[in-house]
Amino acid sequence: MEEWDKWADDMIQSLWRPVTAGLIIGIPTLYLISKYLIGKRFPTANHIPPEAFQQSLKIRGRVVAVGDSDNFRLYHTPGWGWHWIRQVPKKRKELLNQTIAVRIAGVDAPEGAHFGMPAQPYSSEAKTFLTKLVLNRDVTIQLLSRDQYSRVVAMAYVRKPPFFIKKNVSVEMVKAGLASIYTAKGAQYANLLAQLEQVEAKAK
Repeated sequence: MEEWDKWADDMIQSLWRPVTAGLIIGIPTLYLISKYLIGKRFPTANHIPPEAFQQSLKIRGRVVAVGDSDNFRLYHTPGWGWHWIRQVPKKRKELLNQTIAVRIAGVDAPEGAHFGMPAQPYSSEAKTFLTKLVLNRDVTIQLLSRDQYSRVVAMAYVRKPPFFIKKNVSVEMVKAGLASIYTAKGAQYANLLAQLEQVEAKAK
């Protein structure tokens, strides 16, 4: 019996150190991998917590569709490894309920025909401009609010070739003369109102 107890004690002594060390190292490592390498993905606007808007959190993703001249669909791509280890879905079925509807903040762009209303002047040109600017590109959005249509109101940023300088989508739309500053109640500008006014004055 004494030999059994001694053997059991020796086994416990030999195992607890590596097990404890493994837990001390492994748990933080798994946390860091989950947070920074994998990341928490928001499938839709409704999955984004209120504190993300309060903090004006910036997230990035791939634009998979442009709905009109002031909105698009973003597939959120947190963490690392996208486009080589992890892939953005391309089929409509795979993208169903997996994209964030984004309404570009601070600007008002001409709308296409919908709900029985005719298209506004230059709506086609504005949508074409936005499509060329963001579609199938990686875009960073700064979360500002969620509107009544379950869309994220956000400032969007994209890097354009050949020099890949970061451009603000709202500013680029106004600069091209294809959007104006949104002045209705509740308009949000993320501290870019002065810049928007400046480029709008030049566009006119």
